Amino acid sequence: MMEQELEKYSQYQGLTPMPEDFDVFWDQRIAEADAQPLVYEICPSEIPDSPTGTFRYLWYQGMGGAKLCAKYLKPKGSAPVPLVLQFHGYPGASRSWLEQASFLGMGCAVLALDCPGQGGLGQDLGGYQGTTVSGHLVAGLDGPAQEMYYVRLHQNIRILCRIVQQLEGIDCSRVFVNGASQGGALGLACCALNPELIRRAAILYPFLSDFRMIWEQNADLIPYEGLRYYARWFDPDGAKEDQWFLKLGYIDSKNFAHRIQCPVLFGTGMEDAWVLPVTQCAVYNALRCQKKRYLYPGMGHEEIADFDDLLLNFFGAEEVQW
Repeated sequence: MMEQELEKYSQYQGLTPMPEDFDVFWDQRIAEADAQPLVYEICPSEIPDSPTGTFRYLWYQGMGGAKLCAKYLKPKGSAPVPLVLQFHGYPGASRSWLEQASFLGMGCAVLALDCPGQGGLGQDLGGYQGTTVSGHLVAGLDGPAQEMYYVRLHQNIRILCRIVQQLEGIDCSRVFVNGASQGGALGLACCALNPELIRRAAILYPFLSDFRMIWEQNADLIPYEGLRYYARWFDPDGAKEDQWFLKLGYIDSKNFAHRIQCPVLFGTGMEDAWVLPVTQCAVYNALRCQKKRYLYPGMGHEEIADFDDLLLNFFGAEEVQW
């Protein structure tokens, strides 16, 4: 997409419906997560401590007995430090210890969560009604909305945010979010469901964005491929299409946007063929918080080093400077 074309979507709000009870639904899910006892353990990792930081695993219990794991890196010293909640892309796991250690150089601790059942150490031990063969996007789509994979994952991130507030040496007035693709979607939901904790968010080409537009543009491939398989196998004549898109509305990134209160730094690769720029417009336009968007012509769904470098000032400065 060219920047001139992007102007046509400056007011675009997306095609995926927002369920009428969206906010009530998520307030109930927050209450369920807050009712869970905090069970967690900080364990040694295979990486020895450096002169400047410690390298640990944080294991904790999530909804339905899930076992979740995050890499936990923390600068050495006695003063409380900021914390970055880092979320990874789909499917996969948290990036290497070396890459996470870049935050130590900024004086920040980092918790890099492994999404359960993907490429990392965490496991979601609960079951789902219906298919799981085509990916996490449609896992649980045949059952109650509250039992979908991403609903439970957002609740587990809520539990992680509660744990953050108990960690020794963390400045809870400076907790930030960073994520790209699936990580961007999780980061947006984290901000929306934990507004009392998250102070800034860096979001790059968020996945889980405007499912209906992805479907109508015939772009339901790679991360979105679950939509195509689900339709072919369980709704070949399209009779239930409106029903399952409405249910997907509970996890659509654009529907979380209105709940976000912290400043959001947003990046879009203009040649992104996996998470179409128009779907990202739906998310960005729905944000009511302080926000700034950077566009990258010629860049697709890939590492964008220039956006990474923006985080140095965005997380490091006392005040957001735009």
